[in-house]
Amino acid sequence: MALCDNMELVIPREKERLYKAQAAERAGLPDETFSGGVDARSVDSHDTVGAVALDRHGNIAAGTSTGGTLNKAPGRVGDSSLIGCGCYADNLTAAVSLTGWGEPIMKLVLGKWAVDRVAAGASPDEAAHAAIEYLFERLGGHGGIILLDRDGRVGLAHNTPRMAWGLRTVAGVEIGVIRNWGSVFCSGRTG
Repeated sequence: MALCDNMELVIPREKERLYKAQAAERAGLPDETFSGGVDARSVDSHDTVGAVALDRHGNIAAGTSTGGTLNKAPGRVGDSSLIGCGCYADNLTAAVSLTGWGEPIMKLVLGKWAVDRVAAGASPDEAAHAAIEYLFERLGGHGGIILLDRDGRVGLAHNTPRMAWGLRTVAGVEIGVIRNWGSVFCSGRTG
């Protein structure tokens, strides 16, 4: 297979966003934005996919995939690939997947932090809300979390403009989008 230039793999809309962010950075404009020079409230982006699962044998798993951060520093590794940060699973307690500002999530090892709250007796709902509150209070970070414990209880929380989610149980499928810029919101049920 012939190699291509990496920029051939980037769609025009994302090239435009990157070039605008780089121009703003060169101009010394203040970074009062969600990510890489783009205001989160004006971006229609769906770049992170997270999943948590519980199988019939009681095993739990987590995974997170992301489109990354716009205009990131060369060599930056985001939270999605760092176990305990963007995702984490422990069969004895819970599985978690996060999305949002990677640097604060990494500094707090937020996935493990949330699972530890479940291990200490918090419900997934309580732990999810506490994690997002901690993210914002400690480092001013924004993000979203899905959390599933070994009993099948689910917690969802975010402090971003919106967070789409879906849930599949033996009872059926539930899909939703939770929206509420500026405050933590949680919605969901296990069927």
